[in-house]
Amino acid sequence: MPNSRFWMVSGSILAGLAVALGAFAAHGLDAVLKSVYSETDVRTIAGLSVPATWKYLQDFKTAAEYQLTHSLALLVVGLLARDGSRRSLTIAGWSFLAGITLFSGSLYALAVTGVRILGAITPFGGVFFLIGWSSLAVAAMRLRCSPIAASEERPSK
Repeated sequence: MPNSRFWMVSGSILAGLAVALGAFAAHGLDAVLKSVYSETDVRTIAGLSVPATWKYLQDFKTAAEYQLTHSLALLVVGLLARDGSRRSLTIAGWSFLAGITLFSGSLYALAVTGVRILGAITPFGGVFFLIGWSSLAVAAMRLRCSPIAASEERPSK
């Protein structure tokens, strides 16, 4: 079973990567997308026709946002696992990793390749995110929190 350090290192690396990919989306991805999609390529979103470059830029940004959010969740898993790993934390951690890989990974690949079948993978990543959050909730409910004694609440003068 992975230990606390594994989850915190994984979360930190994936969070940093999410920031880098988000910066790439803001400052360089448009050139890549213009080389993949023609100006006449359109996609329909909620009944509206939009340029494919715009749609896939939004998908890429969504992938980076979800990756960052769930990387932070991995840090939480690591912090909670410091007292010893619990099964629910292990499930949460692996679920968040699978979710990042499937959800964000498929959106990144879809955006830069235009291979639409990759979009069919994305919902599976979303399911893993839901499993991760549910497992994290179970772990949180099982936490043993000791009340702070009155003498510990305020520093003595």
